[in-house]
Amino acid sequence: MTGGLFAVLDDIAVLLDDTAVMAKVAAKKTAGILGDDLAVNAEKATGFRASRELPVLWAITKGSFINKLIIVPVAMLLSAYASWLIIPVLLLGGCYLSYEGVEKIVHYFSHKSHDKPAIKPAVNDEALLNREKVKIKSAVRTDFILSIEIIMIALGTVMNQPLIQQVIVVSLIAILATVGVYGIVALIVRMDDAGFFLISKAEKMRGMISKLITASGSFLVASLPWVIRALSVIGTIAMLLVGGGMFTHNLHALHHAAKVMPAFLINLLIGCLVGAVLVAAQKAVVKIRS
Repeated sequence: MTGGLFAVLDDIAVLLDDTAVMAKVAAKKTAGILGDDLAVNAEKATGFRASRELPVLWAITKGSFINKLIIVPVAMLLSAYASWLIIPVLLLGGCYLSYEGVEKIVHYFSHKSHDKPAIKPAVNDEALLNREKVKIKSAVRTDFILSIEIIMIALGTVMNQPLIQQVIVVSLIAILATVGVYGIVALIVRMDDAGFFLISKAEKMRGMISKLITASGSFLVASLPWVIRALSVIGTIAMLLVGGGMFTHNLHALHHAAKVMPAFLINLLIGCLVGAVLVAAQKAVVKIRS
């Protein structure tokens, strides 16, 4: 009886060890997309009032967890029974991200060309809450597309492993993607709070250390607006890179043609082309309807 118990414990230890190795491999393969995911979601989670940043970020995080709860079992089922559907789903996601990226660029330049009003109209709390809801929905929708890519890459690393290992590894990557990404986003959007905290602590100190801490706090406070502006640009580029990457990684003709150019450049180019076509088609449909 004791020997049987030790055998079971030994099997569990081996399973956990193999799972840890596979999870590490999956994490390495998804590192690139997680970086893009961070840039996109950090950009989506900024631009709110300071008092609303963390509640909005928490709402997006909950939506991300729900996305993963939907995607993981569906991905496992598709992989087992309808693997031919995976590539079309990824390509649709690539279309959406490419459209979002180009639409943001068009929106920026079209609004920049218009004269800005001298006085901004007053916005009431209800309008601000409605704007928050719209941005949260957009962020959760974008997270859904990015999560599909992350889960599919993680699943691809354990396709030849037993089902239990597939479930554990993919679930671990899903949790890591949500907690890690939105944890870092929370730190970014609260940089100014950390800066003010350091400044307040430095007031109780003296000498060189006080000046150094004060300078660090001031740097964090002053850097936040620049970081938010940079995230807007980086997030847009990341959307186009991921969108274009979904085409180059899943269409063999593009995958082989892409070898003559750097991956970064070809993914960005394809993302821009696909997005431009979709934005032009959307505007044509709106013009026809009107």
